[in-house]
Formats: sequence, structure tokens, C-alpha cells
Amino acid sequence: MLLYQAFVALEVAEQRRREADQDRLAALARAGRPQNDRSFRRSIAVALASVSSAAASLVRRLDQCVADDLAERLGPDRVATSH
Repeated sequence: MLLYQAFVALEVAEQRRREADQDRLAALARAGRPQNDRSFRRSIAVALASVSSAAASLVRRLDQCVADDLAERLGPDRVATSH
């Protein structure tokens, strides 16, 4: 029984060593990537923000035009009904 426990303990230690090596190698592989990923994500974010800003500006202008047209159409009717 003692021999079996020693064998299991050695097997568990070897498995943990392999997992630690894999984690270490994965961390080393990721070490150079965050700068590239970050700059790519930042570029995409800036582009989407500019598109969003342009769309919001367009919607505000369209809303103003619609509001002006609606005010012109309803203006005389409101004046006529209030008298």
C-alpha cells in the first residue's frame, strides 16, 4: 500500500510540474501580445467612436430638420385653433 501511495504521489507531482510548465510557456507566449492586441483594440475603438459620433451628429441634424418641418406644419394650425 505504501508503494502505491508513493507512486500516486510521484504521478501527481509530475502532472503538476507539466501543468506549471504549460502555464509558464503560455504566459511567456502572451507576454509580447498585449501591446499588439491593445493597440489593435484601441484603433478599432477609436474608429467605432468616430462612426458613432458622426451618426449621432447626423441624427441630431435630421431631428432638427424634422422638428422644423413639424413646427412649420403645425404652427399655423395651432394659431388658427387658438383664436
